[in-house]
Amino acid sequence: MTTASSTAVPTLIGSVQRALRLLEAVGTHRDGAPAKQLAREAGLPLPTAYHLLRTLTHEGYLRRENGVFFFGAAAERLMGDGALCNRRSTMTQSLGRWRDIVGAPVYCAIYREGEIELLAVADTPEQPAVDEWATFRETGHAHAIGQCLLSRLDEKAREDHLDRHPVRPLTRYSVRDRSAFLARLRSLERTEPVIERQEYALGTVCAAIPIAAGFPAAAMAISVPLAEEERLLPAVERLRGEVASLLRSFVFSISI
Repeated sequence: MTTASSTAVPTLIGSVQRALRLLEAVGTHRDGAPAKQLAREAGLPLPTAYHLLRTLTHEGYLRRENGVFFFGAAAERLMGDGALCNRRSTMTQSLGRWRDIVGAPVYCAIYREGEIELLAVADTPEQPAVDEWATFRETGHAHAIGQCLLSRLDEKAREDHLDRHPVRPLTRYSVRDRSAFLARLRSLERTEPVIERQEYALGTVCAAIPIAAGFPAAAMAISVPLAEEERLLPAVERLRGEVASLLRSFVFSISI
């Protein structure tokens, strides 16, 4: 029987979500971006984006130079070694809890300095993580968490990544070439999980969701055996709800 706690939708703060989406958009532009572009990428009305950008700039989380926005000193402090260590510790603990809740291995990765970085994985002997037989960093086009991260980048950063890590099929189900992969990224819905079926490892299906923390692009994913594919979408939706609860506490730490 499904309990109320397993289906309850967390109470979300709309203005905080919108601010995070703007921060996330800023984080995908190495050379900064203007307000109109950030509003479009964050899916916000331009007046709303202007208001939030002014607030974030006033508080030091953004800075504006020559009409484009970059991360400010306050955001950079959050990305310092100590803060990153604390967040990684919290994330590792949370991954283990979420693994037990969704009943599947849970992965967390970020896109930083032009590379996919797998931060942590939580699995069990009974439900092992996917074996990294081909380096995750170099095969982002073939696994769900990599596809999710690359979909969050601007065109320039994405093209740069694919120049360094060319698209190549890993299994008979993998995307075959760069043009096909870029077409797939353009077709992804911003709010929907990224699904990958046997593209990285035969017999495994994966789903990934973006994490709107903005420092830098981040994503989480789960994997299940192909024979249990019906569990994939319910599990990733449960994960998304659990992550939202954790992010609220993180968001307040950068908003007050």
